[in-house]
Amino acid sequence: MRTSYVGWLAALTMMFGQLGQLIAVPARAQTVASLQEVVVTARKRPELFRNLPMTESVFTPQSIRSANITSPRDFIAMVPNMTLVQTQNVGNAFVTIRGISQARNSEPSVAVIVDGVEETDPEQFAQELFGIQQIEVLKGPQGALYGRDAIGGAIIITTTPPSDHTQGSVTLGVGNGPAERARGIVSGPLDSAGTLKYSAALSFYNTDGYLENTYLNRKADPYRDYAGRVRLLWEPGGALTADLRLAYDRVQTTAYFYVIPRDDEANVFSSFTTAANANDITSPIQVNNEGTDNRDILDIPFKLDYRTDYGTFTSISDYDQTKEIDTGDAYDFRPINTSIANDYFFATIPAALGGPLDESQSQFIRVRSWSEDLRFTSPSKERFTWIAGLYFLHKERFISTDNIVDRGLGVPAVYETPLVAPTNPFATNTNVTFLADGQKSNAWAAYGDATYKLTDQWEVDAALRYDQDKVSDTTRTPPYFLRMVLDPTAYDGEVRTETWGAWQPKLTLRYKPNDAWTLYTDWSRGFRSGGFNQTGVGAVAVANGIKGVNDVFNAEIADTFELGVKGDMLDHRLSVDADVFHTHSNNGYFFVYLSQNSTQNLGNLNATYKGAEIQLTAYPTDHLQVYAGYGYTDSRITKMADPTVLGNQAPLVSRDTVNAGAMYLHALTDGLKGTARLDFQNIGRTWWDPANSTSRDPISLVNLDLSLQGTQWSLTAWSKNLTNKIYNAEFSPGGFLWRALPRRYGLDFEYRF
Repeated sequence: MRTSYVGWLAALTMMFGQLGQLIAVPARAQTVASLQEVVVTARKRPELFRNLPMTESVFTPQSIRSANITSPRDFIAMVPNMTLVQTQNVGNAFVTIRGISQARNSEPSVAVIVDGVEETDPEQFAQELFGIQQIEVLKGPQGALYGRDAIGGAIIITTTPPSDHTQGSVTLGVGNGPAERARGIVSGPLDSAGTLKYSAALSFYNTDGYLENTYLNRKADPYRDYAGRVRLLWEPGGALTADLRLAYDRVQTTAYFYVIPRDDEANVFSSFTTAANANDITSPIQVNNEGTDNRDILDIPFKLDYRTDYGTFTSISDYDQTKEIDTGDAYDFRPINTSIANDYFFATIPAALGGPLDESQSQFIRVRSWSEDLRFTSPSKERFTWIAGLYFLHKERFISTDNIVDRGLGVPAVYETPLVAPTNPFATNTNVTFLADGQKSNAWAAYGDATYKLTDQWEVDAALRYDQDKVSDTTRTPPYFLRMVLDPTAYDGEVRTETWGAWQPKLTLRYKPNDAWTLYTDWSRGFRSGGFNQTGVGAVAVANGIKGVNDVFNAEIADTFELGVKGDMLDHRLSVDADVFHTHSNNGYFFVYLSQNSTQNLGNLNATYKGAEIQLTAYPTDHLQVYAGYGYTDSRITKMADPTVLGNQAPLVSRDTVNAGAMYLHALTDGLKGTARLDFQNIGRTWWDPANSTSRDPISLVNLDLSLQGTQWSLTAWSKNLTNKIYNAEFSPGGFLWRALPRRYGLDFEYRF
């Protein structure tokens, strides 16, 4: 039965309203006005949130703490018209915002900026969040300032800066799974003059997992994360500021524990006829290989600011590297004896060669990038302000994907060289397939933004950026395995080169009838670079009746018109943030898995996205905060090589979202207070492929946090997915289901010094 989110919201408001009437609290709580005074950096200069002429969700230190935000999925769950799918392996995290989505091996749908530095690899997105000062989520194309990865929006994350005096905190936590968490951050000056300051943060998280593997009789998703960050800030006085950050993150977990339902579990061939069903939660996880997933991220950005009377010169240099190796079970993700591979695909392999046999799989990704952002920002207090900049990026990427003979002896990690037994191609733990590519990308951009205050009420902003991305793809697949691609023209060492580029303009008009309200309208264009499928994929797709998939997928262009209003009323007791939008996308991405040559591929389609959002934050009493948000997106495929899908919903789009909650703050004694917070999310009907072969029913999720806070400590009991909703986080074409996390809960203790 579908949960009524209207009923949830009504019950939520009534519960906390009654609590507010029963308890008289002498302490003063936050007001809406405090949010209006938050300083944001959406336009690459500091300004008040209430004056910002764009749709943005802001998470302050208070909201990050009270909502127990420890990963991207936590804050995305609180943003209307925004969803996240984490699947397959830790590096695969797909953000969908206002319908603009991403897929495996694609460029991201949103730009992610940490301390002014853009993440150049979408594999980096799913990380633990700690030592975070503020999070900003911008909606709509932001390419005019943030470039080719900001076609759907931008996420701006600011870490806690070094402090003027020594201070810090330690957090210890336990939870079901079982799980344990430890975090520490310390900050302060390194010299007596206070010109050189530092902050250092460490994080450790470990859990045995939450999802049952019924075949191995243990958890399918153990997870361990080690992360650390050091930041040095040098302010010698006068004009110069230097900011150096070193960050490292290592994740150890598992991958590929998909579920593919069967109508008849005893009949291996029923998998071919079982109808696609994104709502199937009856089939268990039963892979015979636990697999591994190890990801390492290293990021070293260096920022220089030089201030003059005329403005500020900024240089941001960055080096980052991501490596991820995944191993695990393969189609159809079942024990060897009941798998389709063993009983059908390889049933004819003679016993002398070790047949029949099953398959496992491995994937290796390594990405290195060097980037430089140079810009000049004029003083902020002038009537006319402007920004001009240049951006350069060099990126090197290697990826190999393969299937391996599986006889229950584990899965070897395959990196750049396939495992081959010359006398027996079906020997244990040899490669059945192997595909590899090396890519080099050289991108550059020039951008500018000009803002002019026509009067105290009217402001116009014009921004423009040109991005160009030249990508060379080199085939690194040995000749023996290239024959399996079914393209006689493919050869090892083949180089394919494409250049994609586009202008990304944005024009914004703002009107402030008074200090409390902001009305705005804008038109913007976003650009996302194209890329390469494996050589010969187009021919394989045509031969198997798959349309819209070629050896090269094109760059995407999205144009958006938006009209919005934000402000507060009732003596700052109620804030309103609402907008309507219309987006037309050319060459958006969709994902296709071709089992014929075991390739993951992207195709192109055109679509329109129309929708609206509203966010309300209210303080019925001085100590009770209630918020509610609603987002609606109607998507339609307008053009594709397969004409039968025209008019369908675009892939990965959720029709609507509801985000609501309440927080109550109660002063118990002097220096001791209690906080209760309940957050609710409803994700509406969601489609997964252009054919709309199945859709997931709406799902409702609830989080609860109860906290006691002293002057230097806090104790928090928390739960994610409190009602233990069981559902699938993803349906992938081919019938692949990825199970979402069930209920998690725990207890955290923090001490501040």
